[in-house]
Amino acid sequence: MVMHRLATILPGAALLALLGAGAAAASQQRPNILVLMAEDMGPRIGAYGDGTAHTPNLDRLAREGTRYRNTFATAGVCAPSRAAHILGMYQISTGTQHMRTSGGPLGSYRAVPPPAARAYPQLLRAAGYFTFTDNKLDYQFSGPLAGSGPFTIWDSEGGDAFAAWRQRADGQPFYGLVNFQATHESGVFTPLGTWPHSAMHFASQLWRAVQAPAAPVLPATDPARIELPPYYPDTATVRRDMARHYDNIAIMDWQVGEILAALRQDDLLDSTIVIWTSDHGDGLPRAKRELFDTGLRVPMIVSWPDRLRPPGNSPGAVEERLVSLVDFAPTLLRLAGVAVPPELHGRDFVAGAPRQYVYAARDRIDRIYDRQRAVGDGRFKYIRSWYPQQAGGHALAYRDNIDMMRELRALYDSGNLDAAQRQWFEPPGQERLFDTGADPFELHNLAADPAYGADLQRLRKALDAWLVTVGDWSEQPEAAMVAGFRPDGEQPVTPAPTVVHEGGVVRITAPEYASIGYRIEDAPWQLYTAPVAAAPGTSVSARAVRYGWEASDVVTLQLP
Repeated sequence: MVMHRLATILPGAALLALLGAGAAAASQQRPNILVLMAEDMGPRIGAYGDGTAHTPNLDRLAREGTRYRNTFATAGVCAPSRAAHILGMYQISTGTQHMRTSGGPLGSYRAVPPPAARAYPQLLRAAGYFTFTDNKLDYQFSGPLAGSGPFTIWDSEGGDAFAAWRQRADGQPFYGLVNFQATHESGVFTPLGTWPHSAMHFASQLWRAVQAPAAPVLPATDPARIELPPYYPDTATVRRDMARHYDNIAIMDWQVGEILAALRQDDLLDSTIVIWTSDHGDGLPRAKRELFDTGLRVPMIVSWPDRLRPPGNSPGAVEERLVSLVDFAPTLLRLAGVAVPPELHGRDFVAGAPRQYVYAARDRIDRIYDRQRAVGDGRFKYIRSWYPQQAGGHALAYRDNIDMMRELRALYDSGNLDAAQRQWFEPPGQERLFDTGADPFELHNLAADPAYGADLQRLRKALDAWLVTVGDWSEQPEAAMVAGFRPDGEQPVTPAPTVVHEGGVVRITAPEYASIGYRIEDAPWQLYTAPVAAAPGTSVSARAVRYGWEASDVVTLQLP
């Protein structure tokens, strides 16, 4: 068994270091946690009232779990949002706010978060959890794909994460993050009809060509049945692209069903908290990259095993509290019984005090500089723009692969869009205030209406207080920020750790800002949390990494 193989490699204290102090005795009581994260998708599922969506597996999950109706990303685009989620800190406070660090006018760089920042899966790993993810990272202190980030976060990273919990030691709790590429914006591109704009697009197009046919035949979306928002013209192109988005959602739903079936097969449903959500809103024009609700609002369903269900929660419950994706870190750490670091910005969305506000930011998008900040209270949304002349519907090479995007711009240029449809192509101004209850499509700016002056002032103050509290790295030009990350024009290299053998154990030290990994002989790398016992005659290797820096050289100690 897996535990037996680990014991032969990591005897005594090493095994305890892997599992965390006291983890071996407590592992059966700690929940497994599985986060299923769709890409580029708003609440377009049946359980959220969308009659067009074909999502039977998610609808069933909602009937058995809790549906959160007011969940928001911290950015309308993937990399900044994923950075905030994984660190539990707003992207504007960690240098991860620009989309993205691996591409832009300054070339590729890695963000370097504050020294104390740690991805919450690494904190779970340090406490004895087996952690795994697939090929999508995109943390900004990593590249987009597996193998480009700190090696200390995951036990298993890259490749197929389907049922990767089967790699863990016997009785060891697991945390998994599984991403669903099927719903990504690139899936709306005419399939394989446009030469890839980037490696990410190539990967997603390859996924459509190779993986999608593995799904059973699913009902095709009838473009005529789609209810169009008022900011889209009613054209065949718009309807066709939106139908493709719905078809991709159906594929993702099927994949979710397969993972849930594997959990059931392994008798893990009664010990696993399953959370399904999305990294930000729809991968469609006037949604992705924007601070409108179409870009920020995401669905979230939490499925609770009966023994772990919070008091007062029943199957099919609907939760109206405000939730931010930055809240995942403190919530999941607390559910796992792990201390929550004080520097985290989120709050526990299960047992914590309800939020009054959610916050979001938009910064550079590819080669287009912008800076917007937003605050919402569930009804009113306030957006402040530092580039008031920068329209959202600007040319963007990646987004312009979408047929409907090119059509929308052509219709705007020819004067064939109405007022609601033109708005996104025109300067937004410095301040916008929307009543999202009365105006869910955020088309009517109330910032100049005296009747809403009190709400405007209240949200202005809330935004100002947030910026002071968390800090905003966009107060400086991106070039100055990058110069701080790369003081010699190169990505810094983490100093090598020190490895010593004393008192019968191996002790490894490195600067406090670095995380340490080790391995015995050629075994997989483990996260170092305590002195390691190793058999005489074996070799112990170690290396260190600070987030955003290159990992250190490997240091190897041969035991006598």
